[in-house]
Amino acid sequence: MTPKILISACLLGHAVRYDGSGKPLRHPAIDRWREEGRLVTICPELAGGMSVPRPPAEIENGMTGADVLAGRARVMEVTGGDVTAEFIAGARAALAFAQGHGCTHALLIDGSPSCGSGFIYDGAFSGRKHAGNGVTAALFENAGIAVFSHTQVDALDALIVAD
Repeated sequence: MTPKILISACLLGHAVRYDGSGKPLRHPAIDRWREEGRLVTICPELAGGMSVPRPPAEIENGMTGADVLAGRARVMEVTGGDVTAEFIAGARAALAFAQGHGCTHALLIDGSPSCGSGFIYDGAFSGRKHAGNGVTAALFENAGIAVFSHTQVDALDALIVAD
């Protein structure tokens, strides 16, 4: 069976980001995976019931997705709205979707409070970043799905080719 890769919908150009944009990622490996039928696409935030556009959100107090899942932190909008429940619901829906499609790997957009895997924003809405993962990335890692950021396509490709 060909291993499947869950990919953030925004990386395929879907206009699902908070500001109504996509962030298309161009890479020969992505084109090849698409042709091979390996890609499975979802936006966890939309799967959690959020709309487009929506206020920017960050995990509070420099915490991470693991902290959110453990109940130690919240995901807050710049407007003050608490969207923790939506982010957790979206992560759970994305995990069920990934598992249902046999995904062993995920390629997610870094920086997002949902999909970030290398870095996320610090919760102060100041543009500062810190090492950490978003809610979906943390849940995927806990479930054994290998998570890669959009800057790690070559590393993921090397792993997929070796399989």
